[in-house]
Amino acid sequence: MMQLVTFARQIDAWRTARLAAPAKNPENARLANTIFAVDSYNKRRQAQKTPMSQQANAAGQPARRDLANAIRALSMDAVQAANSGHPGAPMGMADIAEVLWNDYLKHNPANPRWPNRDRFVLSNGHGSMLLYSLLHLTGYDVSMDELRNFRQFSQRTAGHPEYEPGMGVETTTGPLGQGVTNAVGMALAEKMLAAGFNRDGFPVVDHRTWVFLGDGCLMEGISHEACSLAGTLKLGKLVAFYDDNDISIDGDVGGWFTDDTPKRFESYGWQVIRDVDGHDSAAVAAAIEQATADTGKPTLICCKTVIGYGAPNKQGTASTHGAPLGEDEIAAARETLGWNHPPFEIPSAIAAAWDARERGASDEAAWAELLAAYANEHPELAKEFGRRINGELPDGWASFADAAIAKIDAAAENMATRKASLVALNAFAPELPELAGGSADLTGSNLTKHAGSKVITGDDASGNYIYFGVREFGMTAICNGMALHGGIIPYSGTFLVFSDYARNALRMAALMGIQQILVYTHDSIGLGEDGPTHQPIEHVASLRLMPNMCVWRPCDTVETAVAWRNAIERRDGPTSLVLTRQGVPHQPRDTTQIGNIARGGYVLRDSAGQPDAILIATGSEVALAVAAAERLAGEGTDARVVSMPCTSVFESQDAEYRDAVLPPDVTARVVVEAGATATWWRYAGTAGKVIGIDRFGKSAPAGELFEYFGFSVDNVVDTVKSIVTK
Repeated sequence: MMQLVTFARQIDAWRTARLAAPAKNPENARLANTIFAVDSYNKRRQAQKTPMSQQANAAGQPARRDLANAIRALSMDAVQAANSGHPGAPMGMADIAEVLWNDYLKHNPANPRWPNRDRFVLSNGHGSMLLYSLLHLTGYDVSMDELRNFRQFSQRTAGHPEYEPGMGVETTTGPLGQGVTNAVGMALAEKMLAAGFNRDGFPVVDHRTWVFLGDGCLMEGISHEACSLAGTLKLGKLVAFYDDNDISIDGDVGGWFTDDTPKRFESYGWQVIRDVDGHDSAAVAAAIEQATADTGKPTLICCKTVIGYGAPNKQGTASTHGAPLGEDEIAAARETLGWNHPPFEIPSAIAAAWDARERGASDEAAWAELLAAYANEHPELAKEFGRRINGELPDGWASFADAAIAKIDAAAENMATRKASLVALNAFAPELPELAGGSADLTGSNLTKHAGSKVITGDDASGNYIYFGVREFGMTAICNGMALHGGIIPYSGTFLVFSDYARNALRMAALMGIQQILVYTHDSIGLGEDGPTHQPIEHVASLRLMPNMCVWRPCDTVETAVAWRNAIERRDGPTSLVLTRQGVPHQPRDTTQIGNIARGGYVLRDSAGQPDAILIATGSEVALAVAAAERLAGEGTDARVVSMPCTSVFESQDAEYRDAVLPPDVTARVVVEAGATATWWRYAGTAGKVIGIDRFGKSAPAGELFEYFGFSVDNVVDTVKSIVTK
């Protein structure tokens, strides 16, 4: 086959000579159509590069300030109607938003899930009315009634943006700093997918990530973690607008935030555009042009703005930040801005100028043509791209996973579950190119780098492994952003005790219901000599208490593989894999028991008849429970051992199954887990006992610690005997 460039020249000749050659040869016709599709896409994209601010203003076209004032009016009116909210940021950033959304943002309001759309993240999420106004004005499914009912019960226009891809909200923001960190993850995902799927002449993955952020985001430490890594990874399609208004909740930030922000970002390796007048549309457009011209670095555009711009008596003060302006100030703002329209009314000319549906449909149509041509030239790549973007697992995945787990069971290896996790990764990863992740500087301990891992660098994003550095919070929120982007199943690793650093990002993943696999190793006092600072006690219980967080604490290689499979297949929330440092034995099972692992809890060792007692255990303590049950049997007490690697999955089973595993009439129950006892009393009941740890650990060899804290066969046997009545 001739090279694409050769055919491009031929097509040029066909065009000039007006020959019918393409019709005479099917192969030539196919390639000609491919070239025309690429040409069409490139022409449309080129046409977008002339912003409105550089075009002659058509007769009757609203002024840019009037377009921005529509945002200001909707924002101050909605906050006033709710009697709560934050009008200052929307009013201060309205001019920036108007330029970005009308001139540069590539999106289609009729299809908020278009894969090649630009991503927009409002990191300063308290300014939510800015986003809702933009969505309404440009034609998304956000009605004026929803704006009127801002912050009200059962309304999608919540106080802070809540992830809703169907209405154009790309991520939940509110906790400051996480939005920009999610954006780093989105930009990283775009770069990875582009490296994996784009081919010469076919930029099927080609979009930017835009972020609005304020002083509060930059004060949060997570912004340093994320933005430092963004510079190292050269995320050149990431553009952040810094709303530099010198105000936070407590007032003028000069008393607590005197960083040289431009120098800070320059040290990260960002392109920094300083001192942009955020109320000058032409200056904002010029800054964006400069930002997009350099795709080798992320860009920070530092925009000087006035918070609450247009409110004559309150602008520039903290009083506009988090409270309604009041009826009198709103009336004065209307006069100052020249906005002579009732609340929640947008003049038809302004509404028409904002409407982005026609342009968005055209942009998506051009991309669809490009994708169709891409499918002709690279059918297998196109099929794989569609699968990954749609979040589908490979054909035959279930059979593949079954076989992998059966193989792991047949090997019957004794090892730490952190090592078992690597075994599972090595088994599953070849079938899942979308599986990508890394560790917060603990790769060799977390064992997150599998045999097929390729490290991502600033110059080569074609890999699947990320060295996140010591950035637990940033790592977790970046992976949230990767999941939100789509096309990637992210995983991240650290010691379980350091999940504390990432806590709010875990909560955000669970709240949004997005997939992330959290690999948490060194899960108990089994860490040993590193002592109580590194020994998690309350962490597993805390994670179990988090709504929509699925927590697996497997006992051996087989349970670990099943846990990984569950995490891979779960698309509606994050999964924590809690793994041991110390070795644990393989537990023999039949095929029914292996199948029941996926139900969260199952009978691992049963009694001859109705059990006298039930031992419930997880992780490294399952082997202890089995050993105790065997001794008890020799002493005339029949004990059932229930392994419960995931309580939430077990609770989701029907009552018949749960009662079969834990018969209600067997009240002599002992739970064994090397961690806080609080969440286990629901299973132990008032007649049972829990062997756990409700104090901090100690520094000593692991074996000594387990004995000291009561995790011994003798203590488990004695505890069971103390509650069994015959």
